[in-house]
Amino acid sequence: MVVREKFEFELNGVQEQFLLLSNLAITTLNKSIDALLSQDVEMALSIIDNDIHINRLEEEINDRVILLLAKQQPVATDLRRLIVLIKAAHDMERVGDYAVNIAKEAIRIGKAEFVAPIKNIEEMRTITIGMLTEVMKAFIDENVEQARKIAELDDKVDNLYGQTIQQLLKVGSENPLLLSQVTQLSFVCRYLERSADHATNIAEELFYLVKGRHYELNN
Repeated sequence: MVVREKFEFELNGVQEQFLLLSNLAITTLNKSIDALLSQDVEMALSIIDNDIHINRLEEEINDRVILLLAKQQPVATDLRRLIVLIKAAHDMERVGDYAVNIAKEAIRIGKAEFVAPIKNIEEMRTITIGMLTEVMKAFIDENVEQARKIAELDDKVDNLYGQTIQQLLKVGSENPLLLSQVTQLSFVCRYLERSADHATNIAEELFYLVKGRHYELNN
């Protein structure tokens, strides 16, 4: 196998691992909200136990990219692609971490009745999962226009986050005995909002890959 063919073979392997990591992180985040809404502690515990698979995939991607950088010394587009893969893999690993954090909050809440309507959390989940799923499609197709649209959805998640936090703070101020769950649900909202930010990060990284320069899409 000639040098270029070997490089492309290894690069394709890294990209496949990244897609595997991304799908696992997105599925886990979605599952964590399912565990919260259904108050399924066993499901939440399984999410925490399985986080090791996401972490291991990110480590393997990092190791393979570093090896390619050292052995192949790529330039231009190839170099950008490897850099972007490391950064995007980190973004998706963080999404997996937020899923674990949500699972922990679900365990803390347990079977207790929710102290506030959780419609906004459900809507935040729908938009965030959609953003993450669509940004991966854009990444595969290297479609920067689609990536731009995904980043625009971040404002919707931010607005829902702000509204929900205000609602929860009102509940907590009216009944201090509910502050524990108010705090836990506030954290869940924060983890969803941050996950949406990571979808925007990946969209920005795609712009860097395709255009060769950095763009900030969420300003």
